Amino acid sequence: MSKATSEPGGSGSRSRTTILARYPLSRPARMSLSTLARRSGVHPEMLHRFVALGLLDSTRGSRGGELWFGLDAPGSVARIQRLRMGLGLNYAAVGVVLDLLDRIHDLETRNDQSERRSDRPWSSIG
Repeated sequence: MSKATSEPGGSGSRSRTTILARYPLSRPARMSLSTLARRSGVHPEMLHRFVALGLLDSTRGSRGGELWFGLDAPGSVARIQRLRMGLGLNYAAVGVVLDLLDRIHDLETRNDQSERRSDRPWSSIG
């Protein structure tokens, strides 16, 4: 990732490039139950229920068994809420719909990959 900036007091045609590096952490980025509750606006007990129903992925911490969530969890919570409220589904039905949507996504991905492979000219095969 780079960012170009103009030199101060220069003619404006000179630019300086700053390289922004990202370093991998020793453990994956995650958020706590309280952080997820605050960011999603959902009570922590409801998030526990989502985990128990298999609607939301989490991991258990080694110290107190606390729940930890990936950085994509607020989007998953929003998706669960949209299905529940928008379609009037109960949580069991939300789980079925989420599974079906994941399967559809996987099938579309495989289909796209298959189409890309078949679009190659015959001379490039083998």
